[in-house]
Amino acid sequence: MTSASSPSGFVPEGFEPPGGLNTEQFRLEPLGPQHNVADHEAWTTSIEHIRQTPGFADRSWPNGVLSLEQNLADLEEHADDFEHRRGFTFTVMDSVDMSIIGCVYLYPPRRSGYDVDVSSWVRASRADLDRPLYETVSHWLAGAWPWHHPDYTPRP
Repeated sequence: MTSASSPSGFVPEGFEPPGGLNTEQFRLEPLGPQHNVADHEAWTTSIEHIRQTPGFADRSWPNGVLSLEQNLADLEEHADDFEHRRGFTFTVMDSVDMSIIGCVYLYPPRRSGYDVDVSSWVRASRADLDRPLYETVSHWLAGAWPWHHPDYTPRP
């Protein structure tokens, strides 16, 4: 990972992004090509659930099923963004069996008044983890990241 500032100044020069997070329920690690098959299966089986997740109503994804090859290209883009500090995507894995249960995205803000756009989803079969993931990520942002005004849609 580089230590230079991102071209947009998304994170400060010298800031070293966390490499993940472990809790009793789940583990976050940078999303990459090695997650392709499990990531593809997680979101393609949960499209309607993801669309109903707070924060996804106005987003274009997921808008259909990508092939494994298209998904791989998407994961490679996320990994490249992470390496070049343009955005940070984490896969969410079950802490026991390490199956992929969702994703967390940290990208430059889309709306004024915020310093980071945050979104997360969990697969439909693990919907019970949506609120715990939201709460964990919110605390993680406050303690381990340089932003003070995240745009992260609250969970009911």
